Amino acid sequence: MKILLPIDGSKSSLNAAKYVAKLAKNSRNPTTVTLLSVHDDAGLGHVKQFVAKSVIDDYLREVSEKELKAAQKVLDTACVKHNMAILRGHVAEEIMALANKDKVDLIVMGVKGRGGILDILIGSVAQRVSSLAKQPVLLVK
Repeated sequence: MKILLPIDGSKSSLNAAKYVAKLAKNSRNPTTVTLLSVHDDAGLGHVKQFVAKSVIDDYLREVSEKELKAAQKVLDTACVKHNMAILRGHVAEEIMALANKDKVDLIVMGVKGRGGILDILIGSVAQRVSSLAKQPVLLVK
């Protein structure tokens, strides 16, 4: 089974990682998990005028690696085979693009992330992924 686990550094995404670890340990089939961090850099448009692209790239990579670290530790402790992907772009679209490209069987993600007021206006990333996904999406609080 192939599982895509988007991580945003929130408590709920860490709970999703713990759920995936249990799911993988209890599965009769070999399970591979892809930890995914996606950052939308559209909000950095004004900064791009003054800061080199390499500096922004390094910053976003460091943030992603920090966010992925706790989930990676959970999976390592449970001896769950995993890999990591770090992407930039529209978050829901990037999640779906990777899910379709890798032909994952299941997407597991936390329901409370960093959305804030934007969630109220246009819906959360989890809601958008759920509405777009062809594969099952499991939402963990």
